[in-house]
Amino acid sequence: MNAPLTSASPTLELTRKLIARPSVTPDDAGCLELIAARLAPLGFVCERIDGGGVSNLWARRGTARPLVVFAGHTDVVPTGPIADWHSDPFVPTERDGLLYGRGAADMKASLAAFVTAIEAFVATHPAHPGSIALLLTSDEEGDATHGTTLVVETLRARGETLDYCIVGEPTSADTLGDTIKNGRRGSLSGKLTVKGVQGHIAYPHLAKNPIHLAAPALAELAAEKWDEGNEYFPPTSWQMSNIKAGTGATNVIPGTLEVLFNFRFATVHTADALKARVHAILDRHGLDYDLAWTLGGKPFLTPRGDLVAAMESAIRDTLAITPELSTTGGTSDGRFIADICPQVVEFGPVNATIHKLNECIALDAFEPLSAIYRRTLENLLTGSDKA
Repeated sequence: MNAPLTSASPTLELTRKLIARPSVTPDDAGCLELIAARLAPLGFVCERIDGGGVSNLWARRGTARPLVVFAGHTDVVPTGPIADWHSDPFVPTERDGLLYGRGAADMKASLAAFVTAIEAFVATHPAHPGSIALLLTSDEEGDATHGTTLVVETLRARGETLDYCIVGEPTSADTLGDTIKNGRRGSLSGKLTVKGVQGHIAYPHLAKNPIHLAAPALAELAAEKWDEGNEYFPPTSWQMSNIKAGTGATNVIPGTLEVLFNFRFATVHTADALKARVHAILDRHGLDYDLAWTLGGKPFLTPRGDLVAAMESAIRDTLAITPELSTTGGTSDGRFIADICPQVVEFGPVNATIHKLNECIALDAFEPLSAIYRRTLENLLTGSDKA
């Protein structure tokens, strides 16, 4: 990696300013105004698309295609007990080669690197082909109902077409640049209620125990092999997270059993196909049940192509390493953007401390991160990775 940096790093300085704004979801705390103020002098048209108490920014430079979008969120998760932090989570603090603060890695460093990468790119290519945009929200860590989804709906309604999108999630596992996320699994949750007949445990013939009735079906669901996965995704996973039944008494057969479960599924399935298979298993066991479904996000995948190649090349040129493509982890706002953009990847700093006490990022990661974003822009819009 490049030599360690001092506080003269423009990406570090902007990150510090963003961390100092306590933007606990869904409060933006002025982060979007700070970013828009940096973009407007570059010729960006900055548009607020707020709703439901959520702050969103759509900023675009140019009208031609291809359109390269940087996407991310200004909101952060709550700090937890501040007394357990080694320094105030909203006072950016440099210590032992690291910058500490809530949002340092997730994802204010990426936001700052977006801005400085664009500034450097526009300075070198003021009349560049295509267009550049930022899609930023303050509702990624929360309900995610009035954030990126609202912006995507707005863009779709007016026919704006996205060609490439880079989401600044902290994807690196051990060292900056080792991992690009080129997709994510879908998330499908179910709340299953199996109905029985409550009764005295000494008179089981007068009751129907839903725990006993459901057990064989649950065992079959747990043992089911849903698929083999594919080149990019691991096999689909079905997991129970909660089981609840009974009154708390030891001598009462419960009247109902409630089970919460979740699928993390690959692009080899649709949510409807998984639902149908679950219902078939439950029906085969003759259960009397209700089942409520919640689709948390559809899976998305960007196979090797222009965007993956552009980012791989940028990482090799900046850090002299070849990244791994991965689809592991939870959901991100990439799942919404994929509805209107054919190529979406996620890339950002090391994720070892995200959502933890004493969240931090290495000081020597800031300018390489910015350089990777800038070189990716150059590869996509000018066909060159030379600064």
